[in-house]
Amino acid sequence: MSRAGQSLLAFQSRRLAVVMGTNEIASAVAVALIRSGYPTVLSHDCYPPVIRRGMAFHDALYDDHIEIGGITGRRAESLLEIASVAARKKSVAVTPLSLTDLLALRLADVLVDARMQKNRVTPDFRRLARITVGLGPKFLVGENCDIAVETRPDHVGDLIRRGATEEPDGVSRLLGGVGRERFVYSQRAGIWRTPVDIGMWVPRGFMIGRHEDVPVVAPMDGYLRGVARDSAHVPAGVKLVEIDPRTRGEGFRDADERSRVIAAATMKAVKLETARREALALATPGGCR
Repeated sequence: MSRAGQSLLAFQSRRLAVVMGTNEIASAVAVALIRSGYPTVLSHDCYPPVIRRGMAFHDALYDDHIEIGGITGRRAESLLEIASVAARKKSVAVTPLSLTDLLALRLADVLVDARMQKNRVTPDFRRLARITVGLGPKFLVGENCDIAVETRPDHVGDLIRRGATEEPDGVSRLLGGVGRERFVYSQRAGIWRTPVDIGMWVPRGFMIGRHEDVPVVAPMDGYLRGVARDSAHVPAGVKLVEIDPRTRGEGFRDADERSRVIAAATMKAVKLETARREALALATPGGCR
């Protein structure tokens, strides 16, 4: 049997986790899953665009070298490529394949929706994986997920085992004493063009890029903690830019504390749901023993 065939056979026999999203939270969750023994695939979704790209595996989609928490992101466009990445130690597959494409290949053991789509209706994913975990708003346990994790700053990492996660309140957590005003939002849908990248210092009023030929300028002095990738198609009403008013030493190239808290809570959710199902099977006549 060829090496590719061996990798594919091994991949189909091992546990699999699929994380929807390639943002910083999805990426921190992927690192935690891999450390817990799950070969993991990150499935890209274009809404909303990823801006904290230094903290995310997103740019692996463009064959950039991305390493977070000792795990390397590698682009994969087919089952064989995903299997090949999964066979490597400390690697995560980052794919443009949709969730439907992935699940046509094989059933996931764990499915985590980490897209953080605050203003969209979330479909029911419970039949698409053995365990489904929803992160952030728009999740209702027993309706569109098995268990959920809060991501709002005042309740970050709380597990929701009954009921719904909280709706977004539009309040941004403080960073260097600054909240929502450190962001620039898109005013319309269109192509984003920018020559700058993560980590660059910019003064207030500096033109960071153009969105549909409309200049986008820095709202304050600081470092670019987040900026959508050049040439991305950006919808209206989403974050394009984030300015960090703190010193450069704060870092932009690894998971931040909030993402790590959410990732740890996600792993706790997976363990709790696994234990619940095992207990239910033992209590059910004819269940596994």
